[in-house]
Amino acid sequence: MTVEPARPARPLSASAPRATADRIRGTTAGTTTGTTGGPTAGPRQPPGGRAAWTAWSIGAAVYVLAVIHRTSLGVAGLDAADRFGIGASALSTFSILQVLVYAAMQIPVGVLVDRFGPRKVLLLGVLLLSTGQLAFAFSDAFGPALASRAVLGCGDAMTFISVLRIAARWFPAAKNPLVAQLTGLAGMSGNLVTTVVLAQALHSEGWTPTFTAIALLGIAVFALVALFLREAPETREGPEEPSPVVEPAVAATGRPRPAVGRQVRDAWQEPGTRLGLWIHFTTQFPGNAFGLLWGLPYLVQAQGMTRAEAGGLLTLLVLANMSFGFLFGRLLSRTSRARMPIVFTTIGVTALLWAVTLAWPEGRPPLWLLVAIILVMGSNGPASLVGLDFARARNPVERFGTASGIVNMGGFIGTMITLFGIGVLLDALTPAGAGGYSASAFRWAFCWQYVPMAVGTVMILRLRRRLAAEAV
Repeated sequence: MTVEPARPARPLSASAPRATADRIRGTTAGTTTGTTGGPTAGPRQPPGGRAAWTAWSIGAAVYVLAVIHRTSLGVAGLDAADRFGIGASALSTFSILQVLVYAAMQIPVGVLVDRFGPRKVLLLGVLLLSTGQLAFAFSDAFGPALASRAVLGCGDAMTFISVLRIAARWFPAAKNPLVAQLTGLAGMSGNLVTTVVLAQALHSEGWTPTFTAIALLGIAVFALVALFLREAPETREGPEEPSPVVEPAVAATGRPRPAVGRQVRDAWQEPGTRLGLWIHFTTQFPGNAFGLLWGLPYLVQAQGMTRAEAGGLLTLLVLANMSFGFLFGRLLSRTSRARMPIVFTTIGVTALLWAVTLAWPEGRPPLWLLVAIILVMGSNGPASLVGLDFARARNPVERFGTASGIVNMGGFIGTMITLFGIGVLLDALTPAGAGGYSASAFRWAFCWQYVPMAVGTVMILRLRRRLAAEAV
């Protein structure tokens, strides 16, 4: 009789701690605990694959439309000033109100996405975008036009967080940083439409036909979402049930959702959420303020460019944004250690190049320097998305929409402060009755950017130290 040699004991899996954590949340590797306590089959990870990219693409199409609406005023600022007979302060009010509404809606939208799902929120967003833009197309007075931009800002606020939530339901966690950057990159294609197509259409077709055409694009996008978007993978419970892994606190355990106030409070009390907010605040606003409103007037009135030349540089800003989005997405998908180097490099280089640009004699820097600062500002938007990575890493998925809404307020609050400050300073530095704004006025007005930049950097350093202390 032969005796088989004893088999070596199987080593503990490296995923054992994760399995323990899953059991604490009511899940195990490959199973999930139902409301009756028995195990039911369920996916361990969101599936990814072709269906995931299809769902993301439909959501991203809504975001592209939103960016077209959002940035439309950036190439129509001078036309709006002539149409409504307003100065720089009143002109900046358009973008300030739109951004203010956007920022104020972020937490409510995050809660709505968590409660009702991204599909319904996206459909409502498309309706508001189209309604606001159509009203803006036919406005011939400052008051109605201002109200229409507020409606547009409300619809815009409902898009980005919804797309991120779709990505969280469809893609494995390791792919979420890349998908977030790709979402921002897709949005920049909408900005490209604005700078290339919309600017030319305003010149050839006029105000009302151009903005009416943009508003009517919403019909096709609404139909696309209504007919084809699946916001979550199918499960045994049906296509509308969320994945047990994606919604562990609700779908897996059956526990009731926390009250809205508690959900917001819990997300805010997480230091990673606040760090994400200040990263978003500090990195996004320079490029945002330039692209949304003040870039074209600065290049035309202060630098003496034609509208076509200025439009070309604004197109370069969009292309740089798309390139940095792809680069940062690849870096962040490989290692989370790239987060803070990306943030601090973006802030430092942006501040340095603006200092050189504004210090140039007579406020008229050479073309190569303008190209350089515009290329660097192209990194602002992609760097701001690092803030969402901190929120995602430090919050459970069932309140990810709420935490994302808090973070996403940051950059738009910074943009609002910058737009308003530059507009007020331009009017204060320009004599009454002047036909435009001088290079000197723009030079001093743009120095305002360093105020929110300094405040944001201090807050990032403070919260970063707190997170490091908690990790010890």
